[in-house]
Amino acid sequence: MAEDGTGSANGGPASPAPLPTMKDIAEHLGVSRPLVSMVLRNVPGPSAQSRDRILAAAKELGFRPNASARLLRQSRTRMLGVAFLLENPFQVRVVERMFVKAAERGFALALGPVTEERPIDAVVSELIEERVEALIAFNPDLGSAALTEALRLMPVTWMGEWTDEPGVDNIHVNEIDGLRRAVEHLVDLGHRDIAYVGGPGGAVGHSRAEAYRAAMASAGLKKHAEIISTGFSEEDGAAAARILIGREHRPTAVICCGDQCAVGLLAVLSHSNIAVPGELSVIGFDDSFLASLSYHQLTSVRQDVDATVDAALDSVIDRVEGDHGARRVIATDAALIVRATTGPARVQN
Repeated sequence: MAEDGTGSANGGPASPAPLPTMKDIAEHLGVSRPLVSMVLRNVPGPSAQSRDRILAAAKELGFRPNASARLLRQSRTRMLGVAFLLENPFQVRVVERMFVKAAERGFALALGPVTEERPIDAVVSELIEERVEALIAFNPDLGSAALTEALRLMPVTWMGEWTDEPGVDNIHVNEIDGLRRAVEHLVDLGHRDIAYVGGPGGAVGHSRAEAYRAAMASAGLKKHAEIISTGFSEEDGAAAARILIGREHRPTAVICCGDQCAVGLLAVLSHSNIAVPGELSVIGFDDSFLASLSYHQLTSVRQDVDATVDAALDSVIDRVEGDHGARRVIATDAALIVRATTGPARVQN
């Protein structure tokens, strides 16, 4: 072993010291292991003096309870599985708040981040193996065999898109109201040629695109409606910006399907010296942290994170506790947060 005690005898890194157990505490104090267990589980019986000694020794030795072992001994885990896109800022923020609010209600989260290398099928399978009592999933794939199994085993709350799936509670932003607010804001600023960047692919893309069409029709601008078909990513927004730049006649405003798409569009407009909002007003959707960054200051349709979290937890916890009532379909409120990327329409030539 290295002289400083940092290496193993063969020159490799030292193995970490094992975590102390209840047996270690018992041997350290010369008491029985059952007595230590009773104190650490806060079971009545041990004297105040014994409690003080055992708790002090546990702290001194760095004892931490093994939550996994405890859960395996119980018939319930009080764990909620959450499947979400790791690259989506809004979904990540929802999960962050859900950690806090679930804990306040006596539940913990098992996270299932979905990536290109970890599709929804693999993620849901892992969550089932972790013995979650319910599943909250953003935009899951109905073709997933693991999701079908989860629907059979536990309550499922579906988020991020509308679904008619029977027996599944559905929570989604009121995008009809959100897109109406966005269009009305631009109309009040004198805009008429208002394009939409995003959709119509996918359930979320389609529903937001249709909400935009309805808002334009309601404003008497049906003939001015135009959808520039893209996805939700930054690169999708950048591609849409290049389409607009190449035109002789451009709209005076665009509404993007999401903030990520909007910031990609803003970047290309900036590189091309197209002033925002002087030449083109831009609105995003979600009001994620990207929108409020000092170098974006993006006007955006706001999804209420806390309302979304509360509705999701109400749904799954009620189901876990035995509520077998009709499926819930909840549209959370949307608002428009006005920042620096929208302004009066430019004068058209």
